[in-house]
Amino acid sequence: MKGSIPEDKIEEIRRRADIVSLIGEYVTLRKAGKNFLGLCPFHREKTPSFTVSPEKQMFYCFGCSEGGDAVSFLMKLNQLTFPEAVRHLAGKAGVVIPERTVSHEEKERRTLREQIRQTNELAAGFFADALRSPAGEGAREYLRKRGIGEEAISTFRLGLAPDGWRHLLDFLGKKGISPQLAEKAGLIVPRAGQQDRGYYDRFRGRLMIPIEDVDGHVIAFGGRVMGAGEPKYVNSPESAVYTKGNNLYGLARTREAIRERGFAILIEGYFDLISLWNAGITNVVATLGTALTRSQIDLIRRYTTHVAAVFDSDEAGRKALARSLELFLAGNIHARAVILPDGYDPDDFVRTRGREETEELVARALPMVDYYIDEILGGRGTLEEDRDKLREAVSFICRIEDAIARNLFVKKVSEKLNVDQDVLKTEVQRALSRAPAPQIDQPRRKTAGEIDHLELSLIHMMLEYPTLTPRVAESGVLNCFLTEELKSLGERILADAGKEEMPDASSLVSGLAEGPVRVKILALLMRESPYHEEWMDRLLVDTTRQIRRKWCKERHRILRRQIGKAEEDGNGELCARLLREKERLMQEEKMLA
Repeated sequence: MKGSIPEDKIEEIRRRADIVSLIGEYVTLRKAGKNFLGLCPFHREKTPSFTVSPEKQMFYCFGCSEGGDAVSFLMKLNQLTFPEAVRHLAGKAGVVIPERTVSHEEKERRTLREQIRQTNELAAGFFADALRSPAGEGAREYLRKRGIGEEAISTFRLGLAPDGWRHLLDFLGKKGISPQLAEKAGLIVPRAGQQDRGYYDRFRGRLMIPIEDVDGHVIAFGGRVMGAGEPKYVNSPESAVYTKGNNLYGLARTREAIRERGFAILIEGYFDLISLWNAGITNVVATLGTALTRSQIDLIRRYTTHVAAVFDSDEAGRKALARSLELFLAGNIHARAVILPDGYDPDDFVRTRGREETEELVARALPMVDYYIDEILGGRGTLEEDRDKLREAVSFICRIEDAIARNLFVKKVSEKLNVDQDVLKTEVQRALSRAPAPQIDQPRRKTAGEIDHLELSLIHMMLEYPTLTPRVAESGVLNCFLTEELKSLGERILADAGKEEMPDASSLVSGLAEGPVRVKILALLMRESPYHEEWMDRLLVDTTRQIRRKWCKERHRILRRQIGKAEEDGNGELCARLLREKERLMQEEKMLA
């Protein structure tokens, strides 16, 4: 049992899971022979090296060496525990996991992340019910005035926090949620200066907007005032499940539209997104009240490498565009700049000008690099203005991490500012030599270590051709393995060989500890098999013989040392026994020859 889930259910879930369909929810994949390829979600890369095998139900990145099965993919990507990942897959595969009574001690052992997610789901349901209740008529009227229809309300799970100090607190208490847990979820606030540490609801009299992760789990909330009042928004604090810079609002609901359209429209506000979606523009995501981050760029790259980013035309919008452009270039994202007319935000624009005009504005957007150079750097001003713009350009170019993108930018800027390209390159190089080297994310490569290639080959054969396992068992060759982890894996394969439902390769490899052996085997299994069935009998005999010879050679080395030690100690009995063993070893070597 793993996390109270029976082993047979875990195997059933693994067998029924479709790894291509699962990973395809997070990574855009394309067919490449028998496998599928995409950009790795675990490190930044320009050329796809992330490979998914439908035949073996495994994934592997040849760039950073991350790999495994559907369960380990979810664990790595979404920081889930093993039971959480298995239960998520069970829901997708339609496998019912038998529930059993959970003791108080086991409840306490549940992860804080899981408890907070469950608490947030209860809160989202409470807010949604409040919006539908008679007390929610004012909030429903507010949404009607903003043109938000029932479908959008349902899709984005909008709700209402009743005006009062304890409505949610009392509701959660009846559901068995402690105030301490509700506080960790950011839903209630401790009263200051009181000995009994009383609590009150964080959200009161506000329209509630649940914030979901890419799987649709509620991880936080935004609460908007519906009339006059400040602050306009009250947002959840960061928690064990929520970091603003690691998430994008709406992505769980819009990612398929982003794939279908081939690009994402990136905006800032909750209601900007809801209004665009409500108008039929559904390939849209929003940041969460912070400047764009590298983590958010990585999240977008799972679904597309093309973005139309919406900016205001004021000074703040220009600065935001410059900051974003650096991240888009570093993340290998093809970005266009959508500049709104003065006085408009996306919500205003789509409601007053309509879907068609909004889509035309997006379609006319310039590549962000061109917009930055033409409209922000500009050129042909006074000598002082052009000199200041040149300094700004040099500073910006130095922050571009990719050398090719940097050189292309130098070429474009030199043309725009009418500066000799070599002079600009010299200035950039001089500035780069003074600046500290940028911290560039590198693939998390794992060292291969010293692994016997013959033993590895034999295990590879057993995984590719399970029919060989009886002969391997009969030969006893696993006793000659010097790599303990490979020996253990071989023994597990033999132990499972007699079962009615044999575990597949992905299940066997998933049981290996992180390290060189796991990395090597994953890489071998994800490549085209080097073996042909008609050669396997001869290859098995030859590999087995070579492993035995290697073992004999190592045993000879050990015996020589032991015999020398026994002679030094004057232990005649031990020396005689070791010499007899050496004689048997020599006879075995003659037979192998």
